[in-house]
Amino acid sequence: MKSLTTLLFIFGLTLFSLTGFSQENKLISIEKLINKTDPAWPLVKKWIDSAKNKVEVLPVDSAKAKEVLYHTQTTTYATLGSVIYNTGGILVDNGWIRILGSGSEKLNRNVAEWNKGKTLEEYGDNLPYLLIADDAVGGFFAINYGGLGKDIKNVYYLEPNSLTWQPLGAGYGEFLIFCFDSDLSKFYKGLRWSSWDKFISNLDGNKTYSFRPYLWQEGTDIEKCSRKLVGIEEMYKFNIMKSKELKNEQEVKKEEPKQ
Repeated sequence: MKSLTTLLFIFGLTLFSLTGFSQENKLISIEKLINKTDPAWPLVKKWIDSAKNKVEVLPVDSAKAKEVLYHTQTTTYATLGSVIYNTGGILVDNGWIRILGSGSEKLNRNVAEWNKGKTLEEYGDNLPYLLIADDAVGGFFAINYGGLGKDIKNVYYLEPNSLTWQPLGAGYGEFLIFCFDSDLSKFYKGLRWSSWDKFISNLDGNKTYSFRPYLWQEGTDIEKCSRKLVGIEEMYKFNIMKSKELKNEQEVKKEEPKQ
């Protein structure tokens, strides 16, 4: 009986190992993901150098960059892969927008680890969308992979003042140009209080502002709100949960018979 138990235990371990190997086997090797002939980084660097908004490229750890690139399974030929491989992240407008790369001291989150447990369970899984950036007021940017709409690979924004995913009508490269060159005060109209710039420059990349009343409540004026810093993980989970609740409430109202 003991030998049978041992055999079953070994078989279980073997099966677990094979399953893990199979998962890893689905992933493209790092050597194939690094494009040495036509990488996108020189183009992205050109955009950064000519940016109208303040852009800070965070230092990269090459070993970590390879790991994150491998786990996200994107090539350096693509703009997303080039940002992951060449930056620890990018801060725009003194850190108002945080574009995720492979992680750094100032922004110690990376694209792969940040998405794990949120949009995917294991690296290599199909995912509804990929979180790529966020901002100081609890807004989140994501590349759509079918879970947000029919426009695959376009970027969406989870608005903190409506908690709905809004299509930006742009791919990742165009999203970078939007961050670097557009009038962000126009995009964030109603989401920036008068003295916002005094609070952002030293903002922890893992923190964001939470407001009371909530920004998505009808009639909320951000100038009259109280605000406090909360963890970005906490904010994401709360916003996603509340977004689903609000969507369900709207659907129930639609189905209610008219009096």
